[in-house]
Amino acid sequence: MNNIKKNPAHSVCLSGKVYPLDHRNAIFYKICDKMKKTAGPTLLVILCCLIQLFFLLKSVPCQQAQAAGKTPLERYGRLGVSGSRLTDNSGNPVQLKGVSTHGLSWYPQYVTKKAFRTLRDKWNADVVRLAMYTAEYNGYCTGSFRNRKELKALIDKAVRYCDELGLYVIIDWHILSDNHPDIYKKQAKAFFKSMARKYAEQGNVIYEICNEPNGGVTWPQIRSYARTVIRTIRRYDKNGIIITGTPSWSQDVDIAASSPLKGGNLMYGFHYYASTHGEPYRQKLLQAVDAGLPVFVSEYGICEASGHGVIRREEAARWMELLDRNSISCVAWNLSNKDEASALIRTDCAKTDSWKRSELSASGKWVYDMMRNSEK
Repeated sequence: MNNIKKNPAHSVCLSGKVYPLDHRNAIFYKICDKMKKTAGPTLLVILCCLIQLFFLLKSVPCQQAQAAGKTPLERYGRLGVSGSRLTDNSGNPVQLKGVSTHGLSWYPQYVTKKAFRTLRDKWNADVVRLAMYTAEYNGYCTGSFRNRKELKALIDKAVRYCDELGLYVIIDWHILSDNHPDIYKKQAKAFFKSMARKYAEQGNVIYEICNEPNGGVTWPQIRSYARTVIRTIRRYDKNGIIITGTPSWSQDVDIAASSPLKGGNLMYGFHYYASTHGEPYRQKLLQAVDAGLPVFVSEYGICEASGHGVIRREEAARWMELLDRNSISCVAWNLSNKDEASALIRTDCAKTDSWKRSELSASGKWVYDMMRNSEK
């Protein structure tokens, strides 16, 4: 036993358990002690060296499995913003990728722990976005009191599932047909007051305070609304990430960059659909990022902006290359089987989780493949 040298510190995976150096050495020397009684000195040295080599080779995949087994929240912790970048709790740039629900009132069946686990484990998702329409049928501000109560309960379940799974979650005040964020500003203040009071300590909640301002709404008007809602959130959640939409369906980030909001951990929404928005829109995004604006692509698709139409994979790849190169986070629209090109599930698939690739739409397959191949 005197000619056997101890190895440098490594953990070892044996029978499904990870042993640090002292445990490994104890096992190793116990085995060698038993062999000493039946084998000669030379054979003993050879066999013991082989055992050590086996332990070292086994420790590598075991360590890799442990790293791969970390949840997004375990990997990155509480998020922040530094310059134009989203960062982890150590200040390193982070790029989140994930999926948005469709309207919570219309497709609540996809808000389940199994669905979110599928997105995390099979799709490699870091974040889920909860799209709560403010207007339209059964929107938060147009539906009944009962409907508002049910929407808040659904959000609460979704946030709990994301917390249990170690996912980040975006609570999205989904302005669309109501155009101007001021229309329901009073309701927005009350809603985000409730959300911030409830989730300030969780560390995985992101607030998106106006999805897609449109219809000629200007950046000064949006900025005024945002200041009010941000102040409301900051009374309870001092450090949570807040995403503010930008003019023209959250595309004029270059205009927002000329007079950004004051305050920490603030980001700006940018949306694109690859078949509608090409190189001029990529230049708008780059102009904003180069000016130091922290941008979060909280919604994108690879079809037309209507949610229908043709899919342009080459344009989609150009967009993703730009986002990856600049560590810009992005969320794909939308988790449903709706009869539209942007829906990620095939219309003939009724499953609400554990989807096979063959059960995804053309958009779904592209997003699934892209996210699975993303490095973490």
